[in-house]
Amino acid sequence: MNNLAVERCEVSETTATSPSKHDSLLRGLVIPACPLALTAERQLNEQRQRALIRYYAEAGAGGLAICVHTTQFEVRDPAIGLYQPLLEVVADELNQLEATSGRSFYRVAGVCGLTSQALAEAQSAADLGYDAALLNLGGLKGQSVEELLNHCRTIASTIPIFGFYLQEACGGRPLPFEFWKGLCELPELVGIKIACFNRYQTLDVLRAVAASGRDDIALYTGNDDNIVADLLTPYRFEIDGRLVELQITGGLLGQWAVWTRRAVELLNRCRVIRESGMPIPRDLLRLGAELTDANQAIFDATHGFQGCVPGIHYVLVRQGLLEGNWLLDPDAGLSPGQAGEIERICHGYAHLSDDNFVRGRLDDWLV
Repeated sequence: MNNLAVERCEVSETTATSPSKHDSLLRGLVIPACPLALTAERQLNEQRQRALIRYYAEAGAGGLAICVHTTQFEVRDPAIGLYQPLLEVVADELNQLEATSGRSFYRVAGVCGLTSQALAEAQSAADLGYDAALLNLGGLKGQSVEELLNHCRTIASTIPIFGFYLQEACGGRPLPFEFWKGLCELPELVGIKIACFNRYQTLDVLRAVAASGRDDIALYTGNDDNIVADLLTPYRFEIDGRLVELQITGGLLGQWAVWTRRAVELLNRCRVIRESGMPIPRDLLRLGAELTDANQAIFDATHGFQGCVPGIHYVLVRQGLLEGNWLLDPDAGLSPGQAGEIERICHGYAHLSDDNFVRGRLDDWLV
């Protein structure tokens, strides 16, 4: 096996001065999963929502995902009616940022539900210029692999798609190797977010991509419990007598909705190590363990991730980016002891935060 040539599927940086959005996606971006900013009356706080977007952009994020789990699935409730308004606010703010900064931002819209609902959501995103739909299949728990693939084909006829392996604790469902193999056959598949929080299932996805022979599928970690290792590990598989090596190059993460400036620094550092082939420094491995500990507190792993979204909000309130920890569900909130755990990691791992970065710019973002 060692005598076989290795086919590397990580796409190197383009030589063009203005790489296309897909080239940038392949090389690896920080894409925060954007939370929902609410008033105390649980209405959209557009000023704070736009401030969040400006924060992510100035922190160096290369894209944004909205109407995903971190945004709260309830935005789709007809009685709440925030799905379309959020798509519009994010698109408008990113349009303005692109015009003033000269940068481009990769736009991802969360899409879920049965095919009719998902198709309507995908059409809304496409009409507003979103680059891809992140397909949440958690609501299709009784459907076969072929039925799931037909669902994906239908959505892909409207907008490019981002595969999504969501962990079961947050509403996902098991997705076997056969599903990922079939999904990779869709030319409209531009990327996959692997967020199963499970090493075996992560390898199922990567093995399917390797078997597909494609080198144009962007691989992104959503495994908030294993960020650094995902970004540094070369994944190698023997496929039909050849070795194929894959690399997870970016992250679409709820964890990166907080301390985003540090996330950008981390991704850049991991990229340098990958591209240079240098040994992985011990301090980076230590940082990975610290980040996992931080995620345990913020995502509330102790209570089965029930306090995940409130935990993200808690950090953003602490930094002044959000006014209060208000969720659409008035009964939702931090789990017992979670605030203390978050304070523990904020004090113990101050180097993970970007508090000073936020403090110096917050007034500008709130204009």
